Amino acid sequence: MAGNSSASAEPFTMKFAPHLGMFRHHAGEDPIRQLEFMAEMGFRAFEDNGMKGREADMQRKMAEAMEKLGMQMGVFVAHKIYWNEPNLASGDKDKRAEFLQQIRESVEVARRVNATWMTVVPGHLDLRQDFGYQTANVIESLRQASAILEPHGLVMVLEPLNFRDHPGLFLSRSAQAYEICRAVDSPACKILFDIYHQQITEGNLIPNIERSWDEIAYFQTGDNPGRKEPTTGEINYGNVFRLIHDKGYTGILGMEHGNSKEGREGEMAVVDAYRTVDVKS
Repeated sequence: MAGNSSASAEPFTMKFAPHLGMFRHHAGEDPIRQLEFMAEMGFRAFEDNGMKGREADMQRKMAEAMEKLGMQMGVFVAHKIYWNEPNLASGDKDKRAEFLQQIRESVEVARRVNATWMTVVPGHLDLRQDFGYQTANVIESLRQASAILEPHGLVMVLEPLNFRDHPGLFLSRSAQAYEICRAVDSPACKILFDIYHQQITEGNLIPNIERSWDEIAYFQTGDNPGRKEPTTGEINYGNVFRLIHDKGYTGILGMEHGNSKEGREGEMAVVDAYRTVDVKS
């Protein structure tokens, strides 16, 4: 095992998914070597927001490496996110057409990398329209996207984002995401419950996870404040993960956060933190 750590190379019980760069001080910059190091540390999954932007040849190489290592591919971002102007909430037909074309392109990416889930963020609020009309516009776009994804068994996961880091976005709360998924009514449209974002936006994590459980298909992690690994902030990840595990979740939990410490020591601290909060089955 590379590095000095109390962490075991035994596989984690839960499918925690690191991202590229999280272990570069141990594994270097080569994506394949980074995947190998993750597997050596016991991780059984991987996520990559930027996968869609990589060359097709690299996508295939990474998929081959994951298959060889017994790692499952998590989310990638499916489309251009509008951080500062409305797109899906506006009902603009050109913006909707752009979004749907990018969903079609993401089907091909998912096929190359053996992915099931892709992240969708509906973009900025349209402050010139009543919120109800905006919601109807988003639902219609997602229904059309679901029709593209369903035949392929793919799932877009809607990610509510917090108001502090991403002010002005349309989708921010778990109940709102639940309402939208219920209205879209498709197995291709579910929730990405990012525990970090929802701790900031609404707290009440365990009740909100339980209430929206039927529409959740994916989780992401990160402690608050700081958006670093579990055990560095206020969230009791041991209790949250126990709930998720006990409810029968066998999917991926993406590690969408930074490292609290620099260098090789910081990288091993991330591994050790996940050993601490992993569910002991």
